[in-house]
Amino acid sequence: MTLMLASVLSREEAEVALAHGADIIDCKDPARGALGALSLAQVADIVAAIDGRLPVSAVVDLPHDAAHARRAFEEAAETGVDYIKFALPQTPDAGEIIARLAPVAQKVKLVAVLFADLAPAFEHLPALALAGFHGAMLDTAHKGKGRLIDMMSVGALSEFTGRCRELRLAAGLAGALEPPDVPRLLVTGPDVLGFRGALCAQGDRRAGLDAAATALIRDLIPTRSDKIETLAAEWALIARGYIEPPGLNETDCVFLHDYVVPVEVGAYAHEYGHTQRVRFNVDAEVARLDVTDDMRSVFSYDVIMDAIKVILSGGHIAMVETIAERLAESVLLHERVRSVTVQVEKLDVAPGAVGVKIRRERHPDPRRIKPN
Repeated sequence: MTLMLASVLSREEAEVALAHGADIIDCKDPARGALGALSLAQVADIVAAIDGRLPVSAVVDLPHDAAHARRAFEEAAETGVDYIKFALPQTPDAGEIIARLAPVAQKVKLVAVLFADLAPAFEHLPALALAGFHGAMLDTAHKGKGRLIDMMSVGALSEFTGRCRELRLAAGLAGALEPPDVPRLLVTGPDVLGFRGALCAQGDRRAGLDAAATALIRDLIPTRSDKIETLAAEWALIARGYIEPPGLNETDCVFLHDYVVPVEVGAYAHEYGHTQRVRFNVDAEVARLDVTDDMRSVFSYDVIMDAIKVILSGGHIAMVETIAERLAESVLLHERVRSVTVQVEKLDVAPGAVGVKIRRERHPDPRRIKPN
């Protein structure tokens, strides 16, 4: 399950975030840049206001002198926060700083922040895990130059979260995220998605938190781990009377047609080492919600394109059937998709097109099957 982190700069904003479903309250000053720290007095005030109702994180400005880093973190921990975030420096002494903070990591959960637009040093992830850090987060340093998803592909973000998972580090993603980014990033498997601008009026991260904007982000992140398995399942058996209808019987078709990309695919020796054109046609049957003009009612075709990019980022694939199966499986992970038809065609083999077309449905929940 992915948690929603809301960055706030006052106890009033913290109450807005709490009231509208945030999972983690993050103390940060947006006027001081991507990772600006609030004063310890302000952090303590927010911790007192939350009063244990949610975990609280705070940003620490890392001192230039590595020898002073530990004390700065210990002072922040004394405010009562649950997590401390800091920008991991891209300097030769980064490893020394991580090692010096290991004792602090036994007292409070430390999260190292790497910036996707500043060539993040992923080679430090094993050292963070060894030092007992709680997690690592990808963010963007320059908010006006694009979103996280502009700086790194969905495939690269999936590799980051996967590497963190292997090392037992919590993986966080942030960086000028907007509502349409949420479903695209959920497929990468982050433990935390962090927001500031998207929670504010008109997306202005220096404005105060807006209740409606915060509620929208909350609604876009599933709050139950089993929701994906239960919300839109079993539709193929409803017409036969085997199961009770879930109340969402109408579907819309969200499609991606004639999407042609170069792919390294094929089982023959001559097909290795170079790409050939592959065309994708994907039709997803999606449970209809009440139509409103916001992201709550949308299953985005971006999700389908992202899934294709993630699958193809792994290198050569011998069979188009494998691509089709993986793509269908990925699309069906989304809670509202009831079935998907995937057609994958190689365009450079013959005068026409050759390939495979499959249809896959969400598996029914046996708890809802009617007895004979």
